[in-house]
Amino acid sequence: ILNALFMVVSAGVSMLLFGLGLSIPQLFLATALFNAVVALYIYTLVPEFLLRFIVWILIHTVYRVDARGVEEHVPEEGGAVIVCNHVSFVDALVITAICRRPIRFVMDHRIFRVPILSFVFRTGRAIPIAPAKENPVLLEQAFAEAAAALAAGELVGIFPEGKITETGEILPFRPGIRRILDQTPAPVVPMALQGLWGSFFSRVEGSAMTRPFRRGAFSRIALVAGAPVPAAEATPERLQAEVADGSAEKSGPPKS
Repeated sequence: ILNALFMVVSAGVSMLLFGLGLSIPQLFLATALFNAVVALYIYTLVPEFLLRFIVWILIHTVYRVDARGVEEHVPEEGGAVIVCNHVSFVDALVITAICRRPIRFVMDHRIFRVPILSFVFRTGRAIPIAPAKENPVLLEQAFAEAAAALAAGELVGIFPEGKITETGEILPFRPGIRRILDQTPAPVVPMALQGLWGSFFSRVEGSAMTRPFRRGAFSRIALVAGAPVPAAEATPERLQAEVADGSAEKSGPPKS
């Protein structure tokens, strides 16, 4: 009914604009301007969706993306934790571009405060976290905010390794995820990124984003999701094994 109503209204507006002397090209221009105004209004209401749309365009332009198991294993509603291996600086963007539901990523507070990028992270409602020795208050706030997000039925994304791998191998998972699950039990969806190791955005021999001709642009990457692990069984060791099973990353320096 609403669709038919808007079609009738649009026909009436078109007749009005024709009566004012607009040509067909001018009518298309006026329609585009009307759509731009409405789009800007919607984006002010939900800026996160604009951010997700831009990320989707960028990732699918730069990479050939293959998603396996994401639709099947990421719950359509309710809280859940997403854990994934950490191989590059764009891991969160890749997952955001593939997963239909918004994800609140837990990220290092220093990166969270980077000028300009900070606006992007705040818009995406990322959760800044700091080491206990550096800022114990912020650490506790991060755990509490992640637990509250799960209780509110949101997805929380965590890279349990704590830092980007420099060898392509999965680093030991840290126990912080247990603190969140003990406070707010939720299923944990293990994911594994493939194909990003050795790219421009990954750390190779301790450096990243220094060799522009590293493998990356237009290469094929994949995100493999496994079956959700119940909160009671989601130990760091179990989750690391699940992620490792879905990972095909190889160690060693990439080819230029």
